[in-house]
Amino acid sequence: MAMQASANSLQSSRHSISYHTVDVLGVNIFYREAGPSDAPVVLLLHGFPSSSRMWEPLLPLLADKYHLIAPDYPGFGNSSAPAPSDFEYSFDNLARVTNEFTTKLGLTNYVLFMQDYGGPVGFRLALAHPERVRAIIVQNAVAHEQGLGPVWEARRKFWADPVHEIDKLKANFTSFEATRQRHVGTSPHPDRYDPDLWGDESAFLSRPGQADIQTTLFLEYRTNVASYPQWQKWLRETQPRTLVVWGRYDPSFTVAGATAYAADVPAAEVHILDAGHFALDEATDEIATLVRDFLARLDQRRE
Repeated sequence: MAMQASANSLQSSRHSISYHTVDVLGVNIFYREAGPSDAPVVLLLHGFPSSSRMWEPLLPLLADKYHLIAPDYPGFGNSSAPAPSDFEYSFDNLARVTNEFTTKLGLTNYVLFMQDYGGPVGFRLALAHPERVRAIIVQNAVAHEQGLGPVWEARRKFWADPVHEIDKLKANFTSFEATRQRHVGTSPHPDRYDPDLWGDESAFLSRPGQADIQTTLFLEYRTNVASYPQWQKWLRETQPRTLVVWGRYDPSFTVAGATAYAADVPAAEVHILDAGHFALDEATDEIATLVRDFLARLDQRRE
């Protein structure tokens, strides 16, 4: 006979997750928070065209032992999205706002968990306040030229000639199919991906003003490539405890971008997963296990 669980025996793994908005330098910054407030902090920085929503599958799997903070950058998710004429959409400025956000929340010691655009924001935080960074976790966030796949040749054309290339970039960059492809990539298991992932992101990209915001910011992405040597120097000199979890089916960032971290940090733990650019879509449990093990060992060293 099938057993029926009583309502009293059920406990939601999401009970500690909450949602907030705070004013930072005149911009409303939305963030997700989970876990005990006195636990070790993990600062989760999202990618394009996502938001802190991308971390939702992971939050309940870590919230029993860690204090998780996941903000939306200006122009993303549920944070304010001022027009480019009213706000500087550069990675320097996103990092400035995020840094002020951490100061406002009193976050002075944390593990940086960076995905995609989270890399450029996170490395800027690390260089500005290296004393705050306990360790880094990298998920398909590039800090080396070899991590940029063939699709970046077209994107470099936009950087070289934005006036003539901008309409072509907007059409491709914000299209429904491109948004879907960022998730599925070359995965042999497209049936494992929830279509709501790119449906929601496509709706976000269709908001008034988003095409201008995102193309303005993407023009600034060239400053990240120019900063790679500086980030690599920080990695070599600091030798942070490093975990790399990388989806092999990423259409933008190659596996070489993952293994390159070990050249700068020989003790880095690098795991190539059967997943895409947003590896949590397909490898949630695997990533959670790797992250929990990494953080547990980090905590043991702290004791």
